[in-house]
Amino acid sequence: MLGKLARQHDANVLVGFDYADDAGVYRIGPDNALVQTVDFFTPIVDDPYTFGQIAATNALSDVYAMGGRPLTSLALVCFPEKGDLEVLERILAGGLSKMMEANCTIIGGHSIRDEETKFGYSVTGTIHPDRVLANKGAQAGDRLIFTKAVGTGVISTAIKKGTAKQSWIDAAVASMTMLNKAAAEVISGHRTRRNNSAADSHWAIHAMTDITGFGLVGHSRELAMASGVSLRLFAGKIPVLEGALDCVQANYIPGGLKANREFAECVVAFQQGISDELKTLLFDPQTAGGLLISVASDDSADLLQALRAAGVPAVEIGEVIPSDKPLIFVSK
Repeated sequence: MLGKLARQHDANVLVGFDYADDAGVYRIGPDNALVQTVDFFTPIVDDPYTFGQIAATNALSDVYAMGGRPLTSLALVCFPEKGDLEVLERILAGGLSKMMEANCTIIGGHSIRDEETKFGYSVTGTIHPDRVLANKGAQAGDRLIFTKAVGTGVISTAIKKGTAKQSWIDAAVASMTMLNKAAAEVISGHRTRRNNSAADSHWAIHAMTDITGFGLVGHSRELAMASGVSLRLFAGKIPVLEGALDCVQANYIPGGLKANREFAECVVAFQQGISDELKTLLFDPQTAGGLLISVASDDSADLLQALRAAGVPAVEIGEVIPSDKPLIFVSK
């Protein structure tokens, strides 16, 4: 809807909503810019503390996805008037634990009475204007590195139906509460600036996004369209959470997955032999998902090694190719 309204013209807006980026970036000086984002949602797990952790991890991720460093946050709370305040305290405590882990200070918030609990944060971070990573910038020949597994949406649906195995829940929660901080620090500490300053590392990372509500295909689509390229994903290399394929087989399909597929399936082609279950998971809406990184092919192996050394389970899952139809091709 914002795109239909009159645009504001401000030369300090480095990243707005033109290319569906993860956060906005606003320059406040020659060497500094603000990264701003907001995200909140309804509970996807039963435990209030864990829900708070997931909500915080998810909100922080958008700053990391731009290459930024989170600084401050504001809590957003919707809670029933007659709800148990101990539950709300546990939600806030879970969120605080992740904000502390991210060295991001909670400086306030806002709450309203609502029959349905919702929780999240508005997060502000900083970044050097020359180091912003957006959807736009991927180049043909780049490799695509992904830092988490997919499947949180279908597993969350199984949790809501009370049919998820404990091992599935544990795997999904571990993924959704793992900050993208370590990956972002590896990237920001070893990335070439746009002006190719000799003082910087040689790694050439051209674009980045995090895989969240629109799923792997949806966010890959945004990156490809913004960059004017196409993508080839290798189905056999895409990491999948334990139990995710079982959930698809059992038809634990969230509404968001169906909407994602209806919207984005037209830009994807699949090589024969890829299972229907895996095809479905590529549209699964993720919560606090991993980073999708477009990096020059010469630097891919070094970046992978550095990410893994930092404890990030990164995998190379595809490559950037010249603009073509389909926009995204998924091969074995």
